[in-house]
Amino acid sequence: MKRISILLLILFTCVFSVQWMQAGKKPKFTTFNAPHAGKGAGQGTLPQGVVINGAITGYYVDAGNVNHGFIRDAHGTITTFDAPGAGTGAGQGTVVWGMNSEGATTGYYIDASGASHGFLRGRHGAFTAFDPTGAVATYAADINPAGWIAGNYVDASSVAHNFLRAPDGTITILEPPGAISTGTSTFYGLNPEGMFASFYLDASDVWHGHLRDRHGDITTYEAPEAGTGAYQGTYTCSVNPADYATGASLDASNVWHAYIRAPDGSFTTYDAPGAGTGSYQGTYCGAILNPAGATAATYFDSSGVAHGYLRAPDGSFTTFDAPGAGTGSGQGTYPDGIDPAGAIAGYYIDASGAAHGFLAE
Repeated sequence: MKRISILLLILFTCVFSVQWMQAGKKPKFTTFNAPHAGKGAGQGTLPQGVVINGAITGYYVDAGNVNHGFIRDAHGTITTFDAPGAGTGAGQGTVVWGMNSEGATTGYYIDASGASHGFLRGRHGAFTAFDPTGAVATYAADINPAGWIAGNYVDASSVAHNFLRAPDGTITILEPPGAISTGTSTFYGLNPEGMFASFYLDASDVWHGHLRDRHGDITTYEAPEAGTGAYQGTYTCSVNPADYATGASLDASNVWHAYIRAPDGSFTTYDAPGAGTGSYQGTYCGAILNPAGATAATYFDSSGVAHGYLRAPDGSFTTFDAPGAGTGSGQGTYPDGIDPAGAIAGYYIDASGAAHGFLAE
């Protein structure tokens, strides 16, 4: 009975949240900073996503430009941590990119020599470090509820490869056909069923999206409006439990356009209101709220300022800016994720160039 009640509560919360999103109401913001986060340009607090229980994880950069991991629980309590072996010099330390609903986190740490290594931090704080064979730099990015970890590593020839690490520590290298390098997966790049979403670079330096299912079958695809010039093409950002993927295409004029790819391969493309049309402006991809397709992410206006948006399942938009967000190019509001109840986590960059975390509900 208790389990059914919890499920009903979650469903009610999702419906309630989506209704206010569709009504175009602005969210309520809670801003926060990790203890000892720096206040200078390039420093501060950088959440990477939010999970179903309301916990937010990410990393912060201190006044000495050293990285440290953090978890903020649903009550606002922040726990900070450093991976064993993490360096203490500028640009070194611990970077957290992923967390699952069980409380385990993953990411990478940079040691005193400047080398990057993947890590798993269990819910009780135990660490396991790992590197795929042949890696000179490892960047773990996402972990699903079963403990599978996805990420990216770079070999001695400076070629990047995607990997999948099983709970028993076995690592599988993922190579889409025609790939000469791969992009880095994200907080939402690996779903509970084992579907992995990423993107790869071909011999002409064009990016393409790809999905790998739990059986190892790979599907590659091109988003509408994707350009075919160097470093244009299709970028993949997330995949939800129903195998809907989000991403963005960079067109022939280097403008971003967001998309949602359904499991049947059909696309919905969109541009947020106010998105710029100049080079590297436009609408970037987000995390999917539910199978109907609500997403949250960033768009860049004609001045290069970042703003948050939420696209509801009916296609309507709510745009927003975190209190204190700067208004210069590269400053502004950067949503990183959305949970099933509609809470959006991310960070904003202020007029001094420092980052601060936020939760929008």
